[in-house]
Amino acid sequence: MSNIAIEFENISKQYALGSIGTGTLSRDLNRWWARMRGKEDPYLRIGEVNDRSQKATGDFVWALKDIDFKVEQGEVLGIIGKNGAGKSTLLKILSRVTSPTTGCIRARGRIASLLEVGTGFHPEMTGRENIYMNGSIMGMTKAEITRKLDEIVNFAGVEKYIDTPVKRYSSGMTVRLGFAIAAHLEPEILVVDEVLAVGDAEFQRKAIGKMQDVSKGEGRTVLFVSHNMGSMQQLCSKGVLLNNGSVSYMGTIGDTIHTYQSGIIVQNIFKDQDGDPDSLLLFDASVSSSDGEVFYNSSEIMIRFKVKVARKIPSLVIGFNLYSSWGHPLARTDYNDSNDLMTLALGIYEFVFKIPSFTLSDGDYRVVFDVAERNVKCYSTEKSSLSFSVVQDGESNFGNRFCEQVNFKSSLIRENWLSDFYEIG
Repeated sequence: MSNIAIEFENISKQYALGSIGTGTLSRDLNRWWARMRGKEDPYLRIGEVNDRSQKATGDFVWALKDIDFKVEQGEVLGIIGKNGAGKSTLLKILSRVTSPTTGCIRARGRIASLLEVGTGFHPEMTGRENIYMNGSIMGMTKAEITRKLDEIVNFAGVEKYIDTPVKRYSSGMTVRLGFAIAAHLEPEILVVDEVLAVGDAEFQRKAIGKMQDVSKGEGRTVLFVSHNMGSMQQLCSKGVLLNNGSVSYMGTIGDTIHTYQSGIIVQNIFKDQDGDPDSLLLFDASVSSSDGEVFYNSSEIMIRFKVKVARKIPSLVIGFNLYSSWGHPLARTDYNDSNDLMTLALGIYEFVFKIPSFTLSDGDYRVVFDVAERNVKCYSTEKSSLSFSVVQDGESNFGNRFCEQVNFKSSLIRENWLSDFYEIG
């Protein structure tokens, strides 16, 4: 007996831009009749690839194009890609929210989906009534739902509001109840989109733990979409990378994240001149990882840059600030933190700063350089910045716990990460 839980076969989805339907009732009926007989859509048009960076020149676009892969039973598959890559469209087709233009999906067992906040909920019905309604849609009996009711309510943490209409729930309460229903009503396949990001940190940890139990303990299949690479690394065993509606890579979750990040890390190096060539000039900067193109918690992160000192400046500031993805300052360091130097002789200098392993938690970071004449003039601008993303090392949970503490404290302290600097010309 095959252990394949889901099989995507030549799945494509085409959308019309700016219009709905074929234009006339007779054509709509012809399209419906062709679909009923299993024939190809007679009005199918050759469309463009779904590339948001380019202006559309036609009336149709392929949100998905020729998707072919299989998911084994008990596997946790992470689906990764930029916004607009086709992730949510693929899950909607699997959940039968919409139908594919071409191809078919073969799935074994009941599918529970959590695609958007409030998916499948009737706003006028209470939380309790929505639990029974969702369970019935999945084919469960009233007795089966009643047996799971207390567990669902406790997990969602909405005991006080379980008999209140869902329309009065906050988005966080709604997604907690929705996930609890999807995860506890014993589906063979659990489909979860980015919607978990709506919940708070405590609920996200509970949800990830529950998905691990569902997949490993109960042998059920999970499809997970998220932009949080740390959660992907922690939860998934395999990954699929979508790009402009097509599968560009499929493999282990670590290799998939590696491929994804190597394509999206932008501005991790610049060679443009920034500053005043007659005074101070910042150029040729880069940020790199000891693990190659992927920045893990356990990686040593190295920041290099060059500065040209063209005239004698009594008091120099040469260093950088580290910011989180939210713009919060985390740490600052300067070339003279570990010595008493206040200035440098004329010349070109290379600076090397090393951020030790297990210093940063998973997330996005920005390095903003600060090259200035103290209290007089700043020679660096917002353009002189680098960005990189850190993912959790799957083999080390200690690193992430330690990093949360460091990130909490680092905005209050002055870090000394200078490894060396030397004159090169």
